[in-house]
Amino acid sequence: QVQLVESGGGLRQAGDSLRLSCAASGRTFSIYGMGWFRQAPGKEREFVAGINWSAGATAYAHSVKGRFTVSRDGARNTVYLQMNSLKPEDTAVYYCAATRLPGTYYPNSDTYDYWGQGTQVTVSS
Repeated sequence: QVQLVESGGGLRQAGDSLRLSCAASGRTFSIYGMGWFRQAPGKEREFVAGINWSAGATAYAHSVKGRFTVSRDGARNTVYLQMNSLKPEDTAVYYCAATRLPGTYYPNSDTYDYWGQGTQVTVSS
């Protein structure tokens, strides 16, 4: 089992920055990749960014590319989501997830085995 705990959410104004963290514990050696997803009220959960746990290759949703950066610290078993130039439409609950499946297509939420509890990000205009 892998446990994931997100932190760093909060209230920001448009144009501000925020960094989310996702700390993994347990059988972290089994993780192939990590993803960030978000879900706004009344909307479906959507992919935000993904990262290969060992190699560090990344993938982003079109809506956040150039504004958000995903990274990982292997020594701390932690993945980060640096969010810059925040927009009101970034308001959502943000979840991190872990997959054990090699070659995962990161935007596909069905391939993830473990999920965190989520952290709220609210961006005011």
